[in-house]
Amino acid sequence: MRKLARDLGIDLTAIAGSGPGGIVTRDDVLAHQEAMNAQDYALYPGDEAWLVGGKVSPDGRRTRVPVRSVRKRTAQAMVSSAFTAPHVSVTHTVDVTRTMELLARLKNDREFAGLRLTPLLLVMKALLFAVHRHPEINASWDEDTQEIVYKHYVNMGIAASTPRGLVVPNIKDAHKLSLKELALRLAELVETARAGKASLADMTDGTITITNVGAFGIDTGTPILNPGEAAILAFGAVREQPWVRDGELVPAHVTTLTLSFDHRLVDGELGALVLRDVCTILEDPAQALVWS
Repeated sequence: MRKLARDLGIDLTAIAGSGPGGIVTRDDVLAHQEAMNAQDYALYPGDEAWLVGGKVSPDGRRTRVPVRSVRKRTAQAMVSSAFTAPHVSVTHTVDVTRTMELLARLKNDREFAGLRLTPLLLVMKALLFAVHRHPEINASWDEDTQEIVYKHYVNMGIAASTPRGLVVPNIKDAHKLSLKELALRLAELVETARAGKASLADMTDGTITITNVGAFGIDTGTPILNPGEAAILAFGAVREQPWVRDGELVPAHVTTLTLSFDHRLVDGELGALVLRDVCTILEDPAQALVWS
């Protein structure tokens, strides 16, 4: 009986036995399994498909769902990354008022008509400039050969939360794209990821990643590196708040960015310089013309 219960993943102590003296019988175990399988998910408001396929405890307070597919691979990759690469993070808060003004102008530009434009697009462009100025950040660590592999291309990953779990598809050769082309590719990437149609090719060979925690109203975080990459940038929520500019208190749009990097191949100075360049462009987008 214990073997049957173990094979079925059933806790014998949760079953009221019908045999002599309350002994749990084979029929009790099978009936309990049938009752569990009859419940798709716990009936709490908002509980939807993510619980389907799980087994609900007899009291309805817990549901066990097997970890499969994308979520399982993501979990394994994140554990490997966290315990393989020594993570270091640097954070900076910056006035992005001029970036938000530029975004507003772009939304009224016929060249970008029909495109959904968000601050993330300009953060991506700022990071591309920073990578161009500091190409050493665009690298990976080869454990087998004990070599640093520098990438002469930028496949920019965008961490996306989907019903299947976290996925990080990337825009291939993002460094070659114009701002409009980058906007088009970002829109395609987000739509494909949310539809659960991101392919393995979409999610491989990334070189650097952005996670937009601001989309959830979060100010910042310390992101875990996407495996095989040296850095990941967390982009926080853009908020209007008082800010001291040229000695005067003024209203400003402000955000916080955090860059996590692999300290085996990126030292603190390099990480700080990359984050500084991203923030410099977001503070004054015209700086991109100087660095072009």
